[in-house]
Amino acid sequence: MASLADIRARLAAQENKSSGSKYPTSDGAIFPHWKMDEGASCSLRFLPDADPNNSFFWIERQVIKLPFNGVKGDPNVRQVTVQVPCVEMFGENCPVLAEVRPWYKDETLKEMANKYWKKRSYIFQGFVRQNPIGEDNTPANPIRRFVISPQIFQTIKSSLMDPEIEELPTDLMRGLDFNIRKTTKGQYADYSTSSWSRKESALTDVEQAAIEANGLFNLADFLPKKPSESELRVIKEMFEASVDGRPYDVDKFGAYYRPFGVDAPATADTKVDESTSSVSTPAVETPAPVATPAVETAPAVETPVAAPAETSEPSSDKAQDILAMIRARQNNS
Repeated sequence: MASLADIRARLAAQENKSSGSKYPTSDGAIFPHWKMDEGASCSLRFLPDADPNNSFFWIERQVIKLPFNGVKGDPNVRQVTVQVPCVEMFGENCPVLAEVRPWYKDETLKEMANKYWKKRSYIFQGFVRQNPIGEDNTPANPIRRFVISPQIFQTIKSSLMDPEIEELPTDLMRGLDFNIRKTTKGQYADYSTSSWSRKESALTDVEQAAIEANGLFNLADFLPKKPSESELRVIKEMFEASVDGRPYDVDKFGAYYRPFGVDAPATADTKVDESTSSVSTPAVETPAPVATPAVETAPAVETPVAAPAETSEPSSDKAQDILAMIRARQNNS
């Protein structure tokens, strides 16, 4: 008979297969900076992406949250949310955003548009050099992953324009730590005082040995799986059902995407390839939002506060220019 550890490993592998990631979502690598107490700060040292084709040391993730008025056939469940990937993340047209984008032209629809607009977060990796959180279990691999909200990301990105920063912050010998500071603004968590350290430092021998022993993560492995054509059709149908105020239909959608805590249907009414189906998993890879009450019980994706700036926001291009400037400084020094 298999041991409990073997059973857990198999279950993790099965969940991993359905999610499209080669890493288990329960590997404990995510550092939950949002769990810091008010007034606390943590110090992070970012590392490069293992993917040499990624010019940045982060990767952007885009998801859409679909709220439903309960679950069909279950009167005990009132509100559930299904999280689905936005295919604009993969450079393709998103059927949900194609529907939502014109809503911003109507003042009466803007609040609804914000609800269904894509939510961004940014995945980094690195070392936790100062940890104010009493974690019960830390992974054997000290290289952690960080899921960063747009508020913190803007600080990270804009500070790279500082002419006093001469090296890439991920440089092994002359890099910079990034300090996340948690305060409150009203009743919400606020990270606007986060900043780069002004003092360069080298990785320690222990940190360099950890990179040698474990390697770096390929950050793209932690993006949601790209939906197939059939999954895109289901996403559009779920969006329409959500907007219409209908409950989530497990029999219709459960083999594709479902809320956390809702089991898959015993027999699906559609033929789904198990190797490509996607399940909406708990937000293990997702940070607490800036617009979340200061008493945070669980991480969640940040919600936009204004209409999308897609027509004037080539964010990756701007970041590309920033990093190119830093590299040019290095070459000239």
